[in-house]
Amino acid sequence: MTSTPIPPVVPETDLTREGETEGPRGPRKISRLERRAIAAKGRLSSPWASFIAILIAILWTIPSIGLLVTSFRPELDIRRSGWWTVIPGLFTGEAEFTLDNYDQALYGSGADLATYFVNSFVITLPAVVIPITLALLAAYAFAWIEFRGRNILFVAIFALQVVPLQVALVPLLSDYVTVGLNGTFWTVWLSHSIFALPLAIFLLHNFMKDIPRSLVEAARVDGAGHVKIFFQVLLPLLVPAIASFAIFQFLWVWNDLLVGLTFASTESYPLTVRVAEMAGSRGGDWHILTAGAFISIIVPLVVFVLLQRYFVRGLLAGSVKG
Repeated sequence: MTSTPIPPVVPETDLTREGETEGPRGPRKISRLERRAIAAKGRLSSPWASFIAILIAILWTIPSIGLLVTSFRPELDIRRSGWWTVIPGLFTGEAEFTLDNYDQALYGSGADLATYFVNSFVITLPAVVIPITLALLAAYAFAWIEFRGRNILFVAIFALQVVPLQVALVPLLSDYVTVGLNGTFWTVWLSHSIFALPLAIFLLHNFMKDIPRSLVEAARVDGAGHVKIFFQVLLPLLVPAIASFAIFQFLWVWNDLLVGLTFASTESYPLTVRVAEMAGSRGGDWHILTAGAFISIIVPLVVFVLLQRYFVRGLLAGSVKG
């Protein structure tokens, strides 16, 4: 009687060769794209990459720190020495700071930034809500409604992103004068909405296309129409994308100078226009100029720091499938 030979036991590590990963059904060959992603992740997570990123962040932040420190220094100290000379004074107690610069910038007769600060909010909030509302409706139509020429029209809208906004300023201003809207907030709201719509439609459309079709089909089987599908099925899933574009649009509109300077009147100028005038007519008043500049950046800085996780999440949403 002969016994059946027992096959040798192969170590588990030998089953997975180089270029393969262990999956639920056995070894799986790694694609070239996955190998490149693993290699890139290793390079980006190296100590040298972290050191370079920290170094770039510090160098990028130094001008803002200098602006902040200068805005709190007295006028004579600003004229006598640079902001970095304050560092030794912090340890010896000789450093002197004041809020007079902000008081003059906000409420002084020469600057009076408080009024323009309110104007920036009045301009920015509607200029964010209007394009998002229109882009959501257009993106839904391009993604889920079949109509003739849909693809051609979508490509045409996407192509509008390459048109510089400077070439549209004069024709738009002429149209606003013709209809009697020049010098009002409406001209700024409409202009920012027009320039933002191509990108907003493109981003929201791509996000909507990544939503599983089975969700929409299930809602249609239950008798839901386009309105119910849009508000009850898709809109809750679009929150990351909406938040991402809202932050992007808010930062762009708040920091805009060209559109506000071209279409707004003296009473409706945003904060950036007034700060630019301070830089031109008050080139020697650094104590007021630095305070006004930091006042203009404090709101977008706070918005981005508090909401940057939504910004990144919205940009990455729908970019990875599977």
